[in-house]
Amino acid sequence: MIFTELALKGAFLIEPERLEDERGFFARTFSVEEFAVHGLTPTVAQCNVSYSRRRGTLRGLHYQAPPHAEAKLVRCTAGAVFDVIVDLRPGSPTRGQWLGLDLSAQNRRMLYIPEGFAHGFQTVADDTELFYQISKAHVPQAEHGIRWDDPGLTIEWPAVAERIISPRDLSLPTYASVTGKPNR
Repeated sequence: MIFTELALKGAFLIEPERLEDERGFFARTFSVEEFAVHGLTPTVAQCNVSYSRRRGTLRGLHYQAPPHAEAKLVRCTAGAVFDVIVDLRPGSPTRGQWLGLDLSAQNRRMLYIPEGFAHGFQTVADDTELFYQISKAHVPQAEHGIRWDDPGLTIEWPAVAERIISPRDLSLPTYASVTGKPNR
């Protein structure tokens, strides 16, 4: 696997290193040892799948509050997404900053999201599926989120004719109301 640390410290783009021949390829997508070498949480307590029927579906920005904060490894197994993370970590020099990446079944890239980040995505293709490996079990009481269109974050989501968002996600609070601080 090829690990590239991103501008938000602790977040990594991970690309499978493909061993190819005339049959196709083989690639590792997870290794406890390699994750630990890079200082990443190698624990997998839960795996989830998210499927979206239509292009323009937006989910997020979600996180679990401490002490249930979770690290995630996200991979797009069908379709394509614009995947976004927001640093919520107190004391982090990049707190309140966001980063977006294109993940697709075709590029096979993965995003490692450390504890203390909000996560969301918008599908850019119909019939899109994400596979998550998560470091801690889901705790419903620890579920939180911030608005996808927070004016203080100014996330540059891809333009779509119609955006599909759940009522729950539309009612999420702003970054400033969650953290008590402006985004920077």
